[in-house]
Amino acid sequence: MSILLDLDIFKVESKLPPEQGRVLIAEPFLPGDYFSRSTVLLVQCSAEGDVGFILNKPTDFLVKDLFKGFPDFESNVFLGGPVSSDKLFFLHTLGEKIPDSLHISGQLYWSGDFEHLTALIRAGIVEETEVRFFLGYSGWSAGQLATEISDFSWVVIEPEMDTILSSDEKFWNESIKNIGGKALLWQNFPESPELN
Repeated sequence: MSILLDLDIFKVESKLPPEQGRVLIAEPFLPGDYFSRSTVLLVQCSAEGDVGFILNKPTDFLVKDLFKGFPDFESNVFLGGPVSSDKLFFLHTLGEKIPDSLHISGQLYWSGDFEHLTALIRAGIVEETEVRFFLGYSGWSAGQLATEISDFSWVVIEPEMDTILSSDEKFWNESIKNIGGKALLWQNFPESPELN
């Protein structure tokens, strides 16, 4: 005989709307390699849709492994999301040093002239803590993210922007502690309950 669990106790209502510079925290049951227990920085929010990058899913690749002739730069590449996963994107704190950069919030920017960034790295002007690279991005069509948030798939938080580029695999758990309340139950729920 099986017992049906009341999973409503795991539903946490987001108190903030999705906005550029905020972070999405996935509820623990969200499936898939990309979004399971993920934290996603929103870099663009508009009536047409939303764009973000997953912050806590590093790959085993260094950026120099992906480009022939790229400078010796010990920076891991992260999974940014399932859209355009064959393309490289980047976040940085270099601001106007990188032409065509798009401002997110505080000192954080995304995109810009990749060749110029490469030249600055080659010249030793850029530190590994000032840039993060991603394969692909996360994208939602108009209204899709709002629907997912109302379905309790995500909780929106206001992050400390100076911690974004240093976030790692622990960022999901750390964010849960900051949310508090019922979200603390998420930490104790196994990633693969069927294996327990």
